Amino acid sequence: MKSYLKKLEEQIRLRADKIALCDYGGESYTYAQVAEQVEKFHIFFQAAGIRKGDKIALCAQNSARWAIAFLAVNTYEGVIVPILPNYTPEGLAQLIQHSDSIFLIADAPIWKSLREYELPLLRGVLDAREYKLLACMDERLQTAWEDKEKLFEECYPEGVGVDDIHYPYNPDAVGIINYTSGTSGDPKGVMLRYGSMSDIVEYCQQHIHNAPVNLVSMLPMAHIYGLAIEFIYPCCTGFSIHFLGKAPSPSLLIQAMNEVKPYLMITVPLIMEKIYANLIRPQLNTRSAKAISTIPGLRSSFYRSVGKKLLATLGGNLHTIIIGGAPLSWKVESVLKKIELPYAVGYGMTEACPLLAFDMPDGYAPGSCGKPIHEIRIDSSEPDRIPGEIQAKGPNLFVGYYKNPEAEKQAYTADGWFRTGDLGIMDEGGNLFIRGRIKALILSSSGQNIYPEEVEQVLARHPLVEESLVVDRDNKLVALVYPKADSVKGDDEEAVAALSEDIRKKSNDLLPKFSQIFQVELVDMPFERTAKGSIKRHLYQ
Repeated sequence: MKSYLKKLEEQIRLRADKIALCDYGGESYTYAQVAEQVEKFHIFFQAAGIRKGDKIALCAQNSARWAIAFLAVNTYEGVIVPILPNYTPEGLAQLIQHSDSIFLIADAPIWKSLREYELPLLRGVLDAREYKLLACMDERLQTAWEDKEKLFEECYPEGVGVDDIHYPYNPDAVGIINYTSGTSGDPKGVMLRYGSMSDIVEYCQQHIHNAPVNLVSMLPMAHIYGLAIEFIYPCCTGFSIHFLGKAPSPSLLIQAMNEVKPYLMITVPLIMEKIYANLIRPQLNTRSAKAISTIPGLRSSFYRSVGKKLLATLGGNLHTIIIGGAPLSWKVESVLKKIELPYAVGYGMTEACPLLAFDMPDGYAPGSCGKPIHEIRIDSSEPDRIPGEIQAKGPNLFVGYYKNPEAEKQAYTADGWFRTGDLGIMDEGGNLFIRGRIKALILSSSGQNIYPEEVEQVLARHPLVEESLVVDRDNKLVALVYPKADSVKGDDEEAVAALSEDIRKKSNDLLPKFSQIFQVELVDMPFERTAKGSIKRHLYQ
């Protein structure tokens, strides 16, 4: 297997004058310019006394310069610590300190929110947007930054040539520490090898696409899904990556997709649900659409036309939509299937860098999350029928949690399989179906296993349910429901009670006796989610 850094070198040579990274509506860098900026960082690191293996934290909004800073550390054999910018200042300081980071690259407002005395290991802070020092606690580092252009000219008097690019590669060395922000509320520093990323890049090139195309990047790159699938794999394949730099509203997404005309769309269920609500559902809810959908001869062609119109709205060049990071509502997926959208849902986690299962649209089984990319087993006596823990093996898996050997020990079975903590089944065709989280599993008073995610899928069928969360209170199922906008006017208690009861009754009509909902409580705010779109269940127990 060829290393992903070697593949990056090849793209720099083959596509030196082609756009590699750009901010949508802003500055852009060719592959040659990226290589030059990376070399300037290397010279600075060396002059500053930053050694291979030192930890460097990166906390900023997505941008081309974020990507260059990441590549600079990664190709220097430093350990990059990408951190989501939406942590509280206290949480961010804790992760920077826990990771032993000696240098921080961050947006200026983020650094301003931190207290320097809480970060005694830091030697300096660099502005991720403007590449200027925001703070310097080390004279050698200050001098190195001031002298970097002179040192660069001494090293490369004729500029960096494509043949000057040689990135070292040790597949077993840790290259990334990525802190999970999962639903457990207990962030852990996942240590990922260079070899793990090479494995994922190789898989994506073999099974998704392996030629230069355009891509709109909309996912947070500090999360491993966006980092690996929407940045590193595309960069090592010669893509031109256009960073939105902020959460995509439907109007911004449509505008960017029409200008960039991407071949792939890599996204999360939350964005697909917005696309469904804003671009698909209005077409299906017109009077004429409802009439046509009842006529067998016209139904399929009507749905197909809706799908074609959506693809045209999203740039007209879209061949594959990859959805991952969190479960996709069956209500939304069933519509995507009807309109024949070329979509597929994958499954993974930070510890797998991130892929565990995937399949392209032509082989994808609706409702599943694809087929294993390496080895997966279901810890169940009947894995095709009775849910059990999904356990995995493969060269993409992490090597441990940073400074947390106890969590690392608990993450593996006695015979060496990684314990995902997710429940699932696998059918005879090798398709993996997620049934929920082990921690979310509810045991009824009668001894039945209740999977709250399955109850939530039923709740989602109610036309006025925007999202829901099922919890166990005194051995009774309570559904917390965030209703659709304007479904209840003001503080009308009678209307609230009537809607709650209507949701409860209609859902219970579709649920088995052992998983009947005892009470529905309407909430007035959307549920808090992780970066990948999963609801933080631990906050609502």
